[in-house]
Formats: sequence, C-alpha cells, structure tokens
Amino acid sequence: MAKGMILAAGQGTRVRPLTKDLPKPMVPILGKPLMEYLIEHLARHGITEIMVNVAYHHHMIERYFGDGRRWGVQLGYSYEGVLDHGDILPRPWGSAGGMRRIQDFSGFFDETTLVLCGDALIDLDIGAALQEHQSKGAMASVVTLDVPLQDVQSYGIVVAAPDGQIQSFQEKPRPAEAKSTLASTGIYLFEPEVLDLVPSGVVYDIGSQLFPQLVEKKLPFYAQNRFFNWIDIGRVSDYWSVLQRVLRGEVADMKMPGREIKPGIWVGLNTSIAWDKVRIEGPVYIGSSVCIEPGATIIGPAWIGHGSHIRTGAKVVRSVLFEYTRVPADMQFNEMIVSPDYCVDRMGETQYRGDDRSQLRWGDARA
Repeated sequence: MAKGMILAAGQGTRVRPLTKDLPKPMVPILGKPLMEYLIEHLARHGITEIMVNVAYHHHMIERYFGDGRRWGVQLGYSYEGVLDHGDILPRPWGSAGGMRRIQDFSGFFDETTLVLCGDALIDLDIGAALQEHQSKGAMASVVTLDVPLQDVQSYGIVVAAPDGQIQSFQEKPRPAEAKSTLASTGIYLFEPEVLDLVPSGVVYDIGSQLFPQLVEKKLPFYAQNRFFNWIDIGRVSDYWSVLQRVLRGEVADMKMPGREIKPGIWVGLNTSIAWDKVRIEGPVYIGSSVCIEPGATIIGPAWIGHGSHIRTGAKVVRSVLFEYTRVPADMQFNEMIVSPDYCVDRMGETQYRGDDRSQLRWGDARA
C-alpha cells in the first residue's frame, strides 16, 4: 500500500496560547487530539506503518499515542534535538531534513509514502490519491485544493501545466499577482528517491527547498487537484471556526461523543444539570462531570469540556470551554475559547486570568 509520515516537530507559535504547554498535534477537537483523527484516517485507508517526527513537548505525543496499537497501526518516533550543556533541547531539522534523518538511520521510506502535517483535519480519499500518483509515474505529488482568488494570499500556491506537472510556486501572492488558485495542502506523496535530493545533516524544508529542486530538474512532480475537506488550524481563529463546523456536523468521520439526550445536545457521564431550570440550545456537547447550575444559558455550537462548572446566571454562547473551567455567576462568554488560565476571542485576542488589564475572573473548576 504505502507508508505514512506525520510532521509533528513544529512549535505551533501562531496558535498560542493553545500551544503554550501543548504540542500543536495534541490540540483537542471534541476531547481528542488533532493527530488522533489523522491516525484514524490513515488506518481506515490501510496505512499502518507511520513515522512521526517530534521535538517540542515530544513526550506528550509519545505517551498518548504509544506504539499505535489502539488504532491498529504501528507508530515510530524520530526525536529532533541536540545535547547542549547536559540538557537535551528540541532542534527541528525541517520537514525534509527530518525525513532524510529517518532515511539515513533506517531506510524506513522504501515505498510510496504519504506525508501529512500534524495540524490539519482531512477526509482525503487516500486510495484515489495514491492511484493517481502511481499511474502518472510521479516521483512526488502535492495534493492541492482550489481556493477563492481573494484567499490566495493565505496559502502557498502551486502553478501547474494542464497535465498537472508542477512548473512553479508562489508563496502567499496577492490576488492580482496569483498565477493559479491551487493551494498546497501540505499533503504529499513521495517515492523513496525524492529523499536522495535532500542533503544529510542539515535543516531542510520541503516547500521552500526540496520542491524548487524538483521543478528545476524537471523531475516527474505533479499537482493533484482534489475536492475534499481540508481544515487547517494555522491560527487561533481557525481553531474556533473548526470547532463550530464540527459541532454543526459539517466534517465527515467526526462523531459526537456522549449520548444525545435531546436533539443536538450530547452529554457525557456523571453530569449535574438542572434541565428544567437551564436554557441549552444545541448543537452542544457537555463533557463528563460538568455542573450547570439553575439559571445558566448555553447557546450552541458549544463544547463544554469535562469537569467544568457553569454558575447561576452565566451565559456561554458559541464558545469552547476547555476541561475544568469555572464560569462565575452572571459572567458571559460570547464566541470565545476559555481555559482555566486564559480566554481567547475568535480573532485570537488573548486575556490571561489575573491579568491587571482584564476585568475577567474565572478559574479552575477543581479549585
């Protein structure tokens, strides 16, 4: 079939504070890490040998996923770091450099490999993508998605001939200068010989360094234009939007956890909710051990993480509460991501608990 590679060594700086103490692939969607959805998707399509390069907070990824047997796959990890004055520090090798390092170590990439970024949700038909890659005799393929012209400046744009052969790339061009509307999704198919082009022992990037080589050498390098859901979480505002879409049921293979006790309202175990004295409008997921006091209001799409406590008169509208978040009486959160330590509005503006500039006071429901 094929092997898998998940790129998970980045720092995720653009989605802070979500990644302040968490690697980006571990950011939760309905209580499950992003990367778990990717592994489930690969397993569904028969890709069961998967390497993951890790660096920042690597132990969190490795402890959660282990050897992969829970998902019917084998997972291996390649830690990217250096020994510095007795401490082991993360030092990513770049997307291509990290793969070359694995290849030099074990020769793992000995057949077609599907490469995924660990920070996007996808429902790509992997079998069809592999078939097109192999039928064209491609050495490398980039899966692309048509985006509206006004959005091209948010993406790396691929310029291809009518047969799909890639001719050039544009990095986030202005709409007037865009030669194409095909956006690279960060999903690649590589034959083993592609990695021969990557120098050993240096930081090397797939998009900005490896791909220009393939174009320059006129190697069989193709764009695949596919229609599928690709939900990239590049910014905090994307994360809020993704959760709204998931809660509305717009993303395939993402089933709501818990039990649907009323239309559009799912609930976990061990909750304390005065149903006849609260206003809850779905879609809403309420995690286990959540307490919602009489007089509280929740307007969906909303996700209330387990162990949270919403006090009398509080109002949560189209928002996400991470685990163990306490919402004080009469406080309102509107289109926000809230944790015990910070809250972020849908545009990425962050306030921290106890911040002198903040009028907000909320806290840890375990307290």
